[in-house]
Amino acid sequence: DMAGELIKLYAERKRQEGFAFAADSPWQNEFEGNFPYPETDDQLRCIAEIKGDMESPTPMDRLLCGDVGFGKTEVALRAVMKAVMDSKQVAIMVPTTVLAQQHYQTAVSRFRGFPVNIDVLSRFRSPKEQQRTVQNLRSGTVDVVIGTHKLLQKNIEFKDLGLLIVDEEQRFGVSHKERLKE
Repeated sequence: DMAGELIKLYAERKRQEGFAFAADSPWQNEFEGNFPYPETDDQLRCIAEIKGDMESPTPMDRLLCGDVGFGKTEVALRAVMKAVMDSKQVAIMVPTTVLAQQHYQTAVSRFRGFPVNIDVLSRFRSPKEQQRTVQNLRSGTVDVVIGTHKLLQKNIEFKDLGLLIVDEEQRFGVSHKERLKE
């Protein structure tokens, strides 16, 4: 049953035109210029390829692989900035609460000084805080949400989701990822 649903889902994605993001904005360039380390050739290549995918009207489905400490997070955050600059929301799904908190702290630090509203959805947040985040996703006042499996809950609705990043993709089941694509 799942295989049949996946085939239908991917066939539908092929038929649909996606959102073509605009070329880099001045804020995108400023954001990238604030990165405190020199980029590797592989990072620069991946960034260019991802931006090319994002600027195309074809829905992007890309896997980024690299060893620990080789800058995958920075590559992802540049894609996040590109999406937010086009008024799209971004969800970053991670497998653990600790990783959600780490990514949240990194994102808040990296986006400091830019008009980007970032929130986290995990068990480290009280039920009241979680409910407020869910409401803010629906209304569009949250630009970027970083969360665990809680992002898969049926009550999660986005005003205008434009990019989904799944960190440590291998730690999620096929049904988890396909639920998000739907």
